[in-house]
Amino acid sequence: MLRLKRSPVLASKQLKSALDSHGFQVTTYARPQDLLVTRGKDCTLFDDLHNKSYIDFTAGIAVTSLGHSNEGVARVLCEQSKKLIHSSNLYYNPECLELSKKIVDKTKELGGQHDCSKVFLCSTGTEANEAALKFAKKHGSLLGPKKHGIVAFENSFHGRTMGALSVTSNPKYRLPFGDLVPGTSFLNIHDELTSFADYITSKKDEIAGLIVEPVQGEGGVFPVPTEKLIGLKQICAENDVVVIHDEIQCGMGRTGKLWAHAYLPKEAHPDIFTSAKALGNGFPIAATMVNEKVNNALQVGDHGTTYGGNPLGSAVGNYVLEIIGEREFLQDVLNKGEIFKKRLSSLKDRFPEHIKDVRGRGLMIGAEFAEPPKELINRCRGLGLLAITAGKSTVRFVPPLTITEDEINEGLTIFEKAVEDIYN
Repeated sequence: MLRLKRSPVLASKQLKSALDSHGFQVTTYARPQDLLVTRGKDCTLFDDLHNKSYIDFTAGIAVTSLGHSNEGVARVLCEQSKKLIHSSNLYYNPECLELSKKIVDKTKELGGQHDCSKVFLCSTGTEANEAALKFAKKHGSLLGPKKHGIVAFENSFHGRTMGALSVTSNPKYRLPFGDLVPGTSFLNIHDELTSFADYITSKKDEIAGLIVEPVQGEGGVFPVPTEKLIGLKQICAENDVVVIHDEIQCGMGRTGKLWAHAYLPKEAHPDIFTSAKALGNGFPIAATMVNEKVNNALQVGDHGTTYGGNPLGSAVGNYVLEIIGEREFLQDVLNKGEIFKKRLSSLKDRFPEHIKDVRGRGLMIGAEFAEPPKELINRCRGLGLLAITAGKSTVRFVPPLTITEDEINEGLTIFEKAVEDIYN
């Protein structure tokens, strides 16, 4: 672990040494070479090597919803780590039990899955989706020997492990790895419901589950229309197909409700939904929620995890959920989202040839450009704003949910300046 000395000269040398050591990392990410994140506070990240600070509109890719270095999270981590960090899933621990109950209770209280019943805790969003897929397949296997296929959608992203990758449509992620889990089919979310009904009905003896993001995040921040999600659930219910909602990114208050599916009537609620990212505010924790229909298909030994439900992660999750799961907090998210939409829409009016659309819910907003905005993102960073892309040409805005109005306006002023610099 890198420890900074009191001497600023020595500290700078150590930081530069750390950055120069990037060559020891496996080739997976294309990171900027002029940025070394050393610390953060609320909605600001700091690079002490280059003596720069940045307004952060990324929140660690929609993770640090309560802000960087949140004092409450730090306190929980400190106190719980002194008591118990890990005991395995061979035994109950109070933090795990409390979090499971709190997720179910808060979900029902705030309009989410009305028949939410059981919780499986794990460590990452990909793991949560892997569990969801296995649970759906297990349920299907009890209805027929061939009923283990999964329907997913184009423009989706569900993770990078082999099961989650199998239901992620982007060929860039899939093709280099050869044969994946068989039985997966991809539909276009923009097709008519009648075509979905025809396809699923024709293969009802083969399809176990359907997985969809209520808001397609990595694909470009596309909220799936309410009527489409309602229709999909009806079609699946009629054909004994388990519906999974991937809320890894759009859940935990990001859209202005605790869960994105809370905008739906209860008859359209999923049988399974998944959460991660914001649940731990940066500490790795994830969850898969199911109703009794799905849980009744499971037996001891069907699935498991070493780290899932560990006391440390569960304690953090309890703290985060207690804060985000308040109606006033969620309404505040909606109010802040309107500031983004208003200013971005105004910018779109000024640059109609370059900004094609502004869309999203709450603090999950996308501004779609006519061309890939790589140069724009770099210019934002040069001006002191961190932003990220989604899909082919969308700038994604997913700041901490605790961001202040002043920080929103300051960051958007920088973004407007970057747009002017690039497109004027």
